[in-house]
Amino acid sequence: MPVLTLAGAEELVIRTLTRCRTSEANARSVARALVAAEADGLKGHGLSRLPSYAAQAKVGKVDGTAEPVVTLPRPGIVAVDAAHGFAYPALGAAEQALPEVARRQGIAAAPIRRSHHCGVAGHPVERLAEHGLVALLFANTPAAIAPWGGRKALFGTNPFAFACPLPEAPPIVVDLSLSKVARGNILAAKQRGDPIPVGWALDETGEPTTDPEAALAGTMLPLGDAKGTALALMVELLAAGLTGANYAADASSFLDDKGGPPGTGQLLLALDPQAFGADALARFAALALAIEEQPGARLPGRRRLELRRKAEAEGLAVADALLKEIEAL
Repeated sequence: MPVLTLAGAEELVIRTLTRCRTSEANARSVARALVAAEADGLKGHGLSRLPSYAAQAKVGKVDGTAEPVVTLPRPGIVAVDAAHGFAYPALGAAEQALPEVARRQGIAAAPIRRSHHCGVAGHPVERLAEHGLVALLFANTPAAIAPWGGRKALFGTNPFAFACPLPEAPPIVVDLSLSKVARGNILAAKQRGDPIPVGWALDETGEPTTDPEAALAGTMLPLGDAKGTALALMVELLAAGLTGANYAADASSFLDDKGGPPGTGQLLLALDPQAFGADALARFAALALAIEEQPGARLPGRRRLELRRKAEAEGLAVADALLKEIEAL
């Protein structure tokens, strides 16, 4: 397989999107996100997303020239209208504004509406934690999970992420999708022509399937069964009900260029630990150390860091078929 440097992969994304009705600034924001996902080994949110992003930008399902609009309706609220553009510029605008507000107020929230696929939910919270803040992100996605006991998809896979700063160490990062696997993994399997394991998804009739195409047309199985659907409901209410974004059942697919903009939402929270207690960082470090001292245990997010360092040193291996598909856009 061809190997691209991280910078080379970003330039590939930028060239592709700017050919497809996307501004250079937005293309750069998307490129950083996709390549960061690829470097962390999260290929379902990486370059495999580029063909569908480009197709949507071409037809205007996502507005590649949109500029997010930021308002401050209350002292602790940074409201962001993504204007039916890519989520990454809107998340970037929220990340830029939140640290100052969180340090002033102790806690700050950024509701984001009229948004799109947010990619790796752990990345925005990780960056806020690098500023010394505790951060959470909730994001709703197009319908993929049925209520427990039901057959019709009503909730998205609805990822949420949490990051906690540590003194003199990388942050703890927790990033969970509420399906048993991220929907992007099924998309990647479809693009490779591979089957998926039993237990990931059901087809349209509610039967287990190993066919990724049937899985994408059906429903995802929730993480933790009934508990997973309860959490998906929570994320739906926070990321869409609270922000004014579309609920999952009203959002068009992130995966194709059919229909109008998805209009999904995100809620990003930032807390200044110093506002809660002068010893908060030391307490975080004590618990982290207790975990790491156990043989075989590791903090969430550490594997990503290893893969990231490897990608920085060795580059990214990209399948020939995907490269050809991208170059043809």
